[in-house]
Amino acid sequence: MSEPITMRAFHADERTRDWRVVGDGATAVFRTGTFTAGATLVQVIAAAAGDAGPHQPDVDLRHDTVTVRLLTAGPDYMGMTTGDVELAVRISELARSLGHSADPSPIQTVQITMDALVSADVMPFWAAVLGYERRPDSPDEDLIDPRWRGPSIWFQDMDAPRPQRNRFHIDVWVPPELAEQRVAAALAAGGTLVRDASPTWWTLADAEGNEVDVTCATGRD
Repeated sequence: MSEPITMRAFHADERTRDWRVVGDGATAVFRTGTFTAGATLVQVIAAAAGDAGPHQPDVDLRHDTVTVRLLTAGPDYMGMTTGDVELAVRISELARSLGHSADPSPIQTVQITMDALVSADVMPFWAAVLGYERRPDSPDEDLIDPRWRGPSIWFQDMDAPRPQRNRFHIDVWVPPELAEQRVAAALAAGGTLVRDASPTWWTLADAEGNEVDVTCATGRD
């Protein structure tokens, strides 16, 4: 029986060096070079995963890469488990046996954060218009795409309206070793630093004050 573990525990295992936990789930990108080679990797991953339990691996096949996300999603827990560690190790072994290396640089997860005075009043609308569902382990805060393609939405409660501040912002999860590079690129492109909570997250704004958080697993459990 798989046991829940923290993001920190997942990364502490030396065997998971190909993988990065970004938001929900651990992700790896394997450079396959061709679509045909990628399709072969997908086939062996499917055979290795078998019946993975609460959630099958999410696999994205492109012309030169295969992206895999591992996440245990149950009625009262959504996150990493010991089973995800073992499957991650197995998938990495299979990729290496086929001559494919892992590249963490393309990994990211995007989440939309919405400020709400009363989340319960607005969540049904967004669930309906997007065809989303409430996240089982946090149904009063999060909506997720049941197809596991679109960004999740987190509803952040606030005590009062905040003048001159947008009610939406984007959270961009990246691998820890790429976070400062992503922040620097955004600042060089005309952004400003609003809040520095490094090494876990940075709040940036564009030229008109629209905000985005660049965040990673460092400093989190």
